[in-house]
Amino acid sequence: MTESELRQEICSVGASLYARGYVHASAGNISVRLPDDQGFLITPTDACLGRLDPLSLAKLDAQGQQLSGARASKTIALHRAIYAATPNAQCVIHTHSTHLVALTFQGVWHADDILPPLTPYFVMKVGHVPLIDYHRPGDPKVGDLVAEKIKTMADKKTPIRAVMLSRLGPNVWHETLAQASAVLEELEETARLWLMHKSEPLTEEQIQALRDNFGASW
Repeated sequence: MTESELRQEICSVGASLYARGYVHASAGNISVRLPDDQGFLITPTDACLGRLDPLSLAKLDAQGQQLSGARASKTIALHRAIYAATPNAQCVIHTHSTHLVALTFQGVWHADDILPPLTPYFVMKVGHVPLIDYHRPGDPKVGDLVAEKIKTMADKKTPIRAVMLSRLGPNVWHETLAQASAVLEELEETARLWLMHKSEPLTEEQIQALRDNFGASW
């Protein structure tokens, strides 16, 4: 995609997430890598994702210095840490999704798996999602913690495409915004199911069938 197309895509995805209640008020942010290592686009600080202006999106160079647009979200440091740790990630979405945040109040399943493998599509599309302990919004330590967790999980042969920030919300990354949005939605819906009904996880045999037939990385 061109830079202009990416700007439009950010606004379209932001509006869709807002309309369906995945974000509210000025919570959440979206970023993308620009082609040819030309830097990043990210939503402005305190912007409502439902009413983004393509021309107001913050543009930063490859070192994270702002070039144009409204003031960049303070989470750019975390996004850049994710990009550095995950070379194939082309975009990051962060929301304050209600059921996922509620899950951190109630208690997650495990520290490295906030949710059990409840459904086949959660296993195939989302995979493992570790919890990152609470730090204030914008704390630079969070980027280091997330990068370390990405490496740890990769060393275990269980690559991840999302982390959950306690009391704040998920960060999801992928090759396209459409893919990242789909992962985010599946993650939030699985949290909603888990909070509604503590069902037994899929069995190891059932998960192995998903690995064999669909290449699931669980």
